[in-house]
Amino acid sequence: MSRRSEDHEADDIIPLSELDVSEGRRFQDDSIWGFFDRLRREDPVHYCKDSPHGPYWSVTKYRDIVAVDTNHKAFSSEQGVTIVDVPDKHWTQSFIKMGPPKHTEQRNTVSPIVGPESLTKLETLIRSRVRAILDGLPRNEAFNWVDMVSIELTTQMLATLFDFPFEDRRLLTYWSDVAVTTPKAGHAIDSWDQRSTILSECLDYFTGLWNERINAEPRLDLISLMAHSPATRHMKPSEFLGNLILLIVGGNDTTRNSITGGLLFMSQYPSELRKLADNPKLVSSAVSEIIRYQTPIAHMRRTAAVDSIVGGKQIRKGDKVVMWYISGNRDEEIIENANSFAIDRKNVRQHLSFGFGIHRCLGRHLAELQLRVLWEEILDARLEIVIVGEPERIASNFVHGYSALPVRIEA
Repeated sequence: MSRRSEDHEADDIIPLSELDVSEGRRFQDDSIWGFFDRLRREDPVHYCKDSPHGPYWSVTKYRDIVAVDTNHKAFSSEQGVTIVDVPDKHWTQSFIKMGPPKHTEQRNTVSPIVGPESLTKLETLIRSRVRAILDGLPRNEAFNWVDMVSIELTTQMLATLFDFPFEDRRLLTYWSDVAVTTPKAGHAIDSWDQRSTILSECLDYFTGLWNERINAEPRLDLISLMAHSPATRHMKPSEFLGNLILLIVGGNDTTRNSITGGLLFMSQYPSELRKLADNPKLVSSAVSEIIRYQTPIAHMRRTAAVDSIVGGKQIRKGDKVVMWYISGNRDEEIIENANSFAIDRKNVRQHLSFGFGIHRCLGRHLAELQLRVLWEEILDARLEIVIVGEPERIASNFVHGYSALPVRIEA
């Protein structure tokens, strides 16, 4: 019996009152799906009274998630956007943890870099980098797709957006990984103090860049935009760090893990890869389906600002409410055959991966652009990329991602 079959039996044995879908190991061993299937079926707005993160509500169906996500007045992000509560000592503010008008002002400050005009200019650069990365990959020997393609492409893009020293670009990946890691003994980060020490090094590095940009003419990079905007130029250091982390993680994890997931899904569903090869015009549709099927950010958390009703359940002011995008993207009431990967499905852009409302992912069009260009170039080069081992997933209930995917390119 397969592990997933065993887990499917186990997910029906656990009493609903004891079910905690936030356990990172379920995401790491890919056994989470049966638990979300059960919640959507039996208790779509589910109260978990006892978890390592305290009590919380799980919202698991598409319509309920949209209802919460689009009502920022009733469901606030100001106390955090992850199920993990960051201790006050280590708290950093950022515009995703704000409401209007300050949220709007700070978001609008950096939005030009992912606007249509900027993306048009970036496409040529992205295409040249994708070609260089693909041309430089080994042939007829195994390598880690996550490191050599997914991380490398997204980190090069992040370095460009920040105008960050290119030779140090892997620091951006490192800081992103640290920022989304919940401290735990035996893991990469074993304490909140260690996490803060590493992120303070991030702040010091970027403060040097800030001091250069604020004394120079404005340019179209994220540091210059913030340094010269009245909405952000007087930020406290902790708020600057919070916005840096937001932009680094947002620019890194969504694209990086969709690049890996896309290759994995095409291997698992070879008929879809043949369909794409036969009709490359399906690339944009395939990109949307990859992002839905991967759901690189598994959840977003809100805190009830007022007493509310969601899915017939009474939510009290102060309750922690977790929107499981990863579950809503498999809701068959909205998405037909949602557990299948189909690159030409109807309404393919109707997914939750970028969120809704005022906090909808700022860089979603850039993420789609990078994925589109990558698949266009893979098809154009007629690369035969074979997965030669099991993917290694990370033990996170927030970033739904991978640490390794062993592949080989046939010469």
